[in-house]
Amino acid sequence: MIANQLFVQHALLNDGWQRDVLIEWDALGVISRIVRGTCRPAEVAEAGWLLPGMTNLHSHAFQRAFSGLTEYRQQQQDSFWSWRNLMYAFAAKISPEQLEVIATWLYSEMLAAGYTSVCEFHYVHHQPGGAPYADPATLSLSLINAARNTGIGLTLLPVCYQDGGFGGQAPEAKQYRFINSTEQFLALWQQIQSLMADQPRMRLGVAPHSLRAISGEALSRVLSGIARMDNTAPIHIHVAEQIKEVEDCLAWSGLRPVEWLMEHQPVDPRWCLIHATHMTAQEYQRAAASGAVAGLCPLTEANLGDGLFDFPRWRQAGGHWGIGSDSHIAVSAAEELLMLEYSQRLQFRQRNVCADAQYNDTATALYLGALQGGAQANGRAVAGIAEGQSADMVELDARHAALALLPENTVLAGHLFGSSRSSAIQRVWAGGQLRIDCQQQQPSSTLAAFAAVRQQLLQ
Repeated sequence: MIANQLFVQHALLNDGWQRDVLIEWDALGVISRIVRGTCRPAEVAEAGWLLPGMTNLHSHAFQRAFSGLTEYRQQQQDSFWSWRNLMYAFAAKISPEQLEVIATWLYSEMLAAGYTSVCEFHYVHHQPGGAPYADPATLSLSLINAARNTGIGLTLLPVCYQDGGFGGQAPEAKQYRFINSTEQFLALWQQIQSLMADQPRMRLGVAPHSLRAISGEALSRVLSGIARMDNTAPIHIHVAEQIKEVEDCLAWSGLRPVEWLMEHQPVDPRWCLIHATHMTAQEYQRAAASGAVAGLCPLTEANLGDGLFDFPRWRQAGGHWGIGSDSHIAVSAAEELLMLEYSQRLQFRQRNVCADAQYNDTATALYLGALQGGAQANGRAVAGIAEGQSADMVELDARHAALALLPENTVLAGHLFGSSRSSAIQRVWAGGQLRIDCQQQQPSSTLAAFAAVRQQLLQ
C-alpha cells in the first residue's frame, strides 16, 4: 500500500461531509493535499466514515487513577471542596514512575475515544512534602514520555500555583507539591521549553492555576516572563467554576473572577478560560469578545456539581469553545458532547439547543465547534482534515449497531447520541500514524500496569 495516503468514502471536512476524498500527508504527518470527488487510486488504503481527531483541552492525568472512587457521601452536603480533599490525598502519593504509567494508559484511552491531542494542565511538580526534585522537570518528563510513547499530540501546561486562597493566603501542607515562586516557575518553564524543542507534536503553554492560587502581581510577572520566551504560548486558567469561588473573589476584590480577569489582564485568543461556569450576562459578552476559548468539561462539571454553563448566551456573543475530560470520570469525546447538549436541554427544557444557524444537525454543530475551539486552545495545527493541519483522523465502524445502514447526514448523530459506551470508533491516526486499530487485539500490558499503580495508590 502507498504510505501517507488514504482514500475516504465519507469524510467530515470543515465544511461538512464530502464523498470520495483522497488525503495525503508528508513525512511530518501534516496534510499536504486533499482531493474531493475522486476515484480511489490503486494501492491506496481505504476508510469508510472519517472524522477529524478531537482536542481534549483540559486534562489532569493523575486524576484518572481515582475516577469513580469518590462516589460516596463524606458529609451532610458533599461538594467540589470535599472531593478536592480526596484529590489531594492522591496527589500527595504519586511518584514520577506512577504518573508516567497512569498518563500512558490515559493517553491510550484518549486515542481510542477520539482524542488525538491533549492539553495537560500539570500542577504536581515536587516530591511528597514539597521539596524540589534534583531535576525540577522530573514530573513534566513523565508526561512528555507518556505522550511520546502513545503518539498523542501534547500541549503541556505547567501550572503556576503559589497561594492557598484569594489575597495571598498561605498554602496548606497538602498543596506543597504544587508550589513554585515566580522565579522557580519561569526557570522550570524555560527548561521544559528546551526539552520539547525537537518534538514536532508537542507544544508548551502556561497555566496560572486560578485567581485563588496566584496573586494579580505574580500573574502579571509570570505572563510577562513567558512572553519574553514565547509570546504565542497558550494560556489556560481555571475560573468561575464554583459559586464559593465567585463569592470569595468578590470578598477579596469586589469583582467576580471573569470580571477581574477582563479588568486586569489583556485576555485575548491565546487564553482558555476553563469552566467559566458562573458568569453574568456582561461577563459572557466581554469574555466572548476577547476571543478566548471557554474550556467546557461537561462530565466532570456534572460529577462535581459545578453548575451549568449558558451555552446559547456564549454562542450568541460569538464565543469560541472546546471540550476536555478534566478529572477523567469518563474518557470519551462523544460522551462529553452528548453531556453538553443534554445539560442545555435540562437547563432550558428544549431539544437540539446546540444546533446553530449553519448546522441544524446538532451533532455536526457540536463536533465542528469543539474541533475549532480545541485547536485554538491547543496552539497546534489540529483544526480538522485540511491542508496544513496534522493528519489526525478517526474512523467510525459502519457496522456498529448505532451506525449500520444510516444515511450520511445521520451517522455522526448515531455516533454521539446512539453508541453510548459501546464506542463506534474503529481506527485512529495521529500525525499520520495509525495508533488505534480495533480490528487488532490491543496489548494488555499498559492496562495491567495502570491497574497495579492504582492499587498501590489506594493502599
